[in-house]
Amino acid sequence: MLEEEIHYKILKALGENPELSQRELAGKMNLSLGKVNFCLNALMAKGWIKVQNFKNSKNKLAYLYNLTPSGIEEKAKLTKNFLHKKMQEYDMLSQEIAQLQIESRLDKTG
Repeated sequence: MLEEEIHYKILKALGENPELSQRELAGKMNLSLGKVNFCLNALMAKGWIKVQNFKNSKNKLAYLYNLTPSGIEEKAKLTKNFLHKKMQEYDMLSQEIAQLQIESRLDKTG
């Protein structure tokens, strides 16, 4: 995954559940804990997320990851870019599938 895609997915996940632990986020995204920690630090440095300590019955001290206004704005931009990229991939795959279907028909008739 590219950094932009990872940042988008982290912002999306934290927007849905700001109480996710780094370990849960790593598991959800299939990334190493170190990579998630590195990306969270980068997002904090950019001012896109704020981290707060909070007490939790399961975990004596946990973190709450809140998207900042600039983080919400950046998430919207990243969402648009991610959607555009996925639509391009879809178009390319659709063309490839259509070509394979044509080739498959030719192989059966030829």
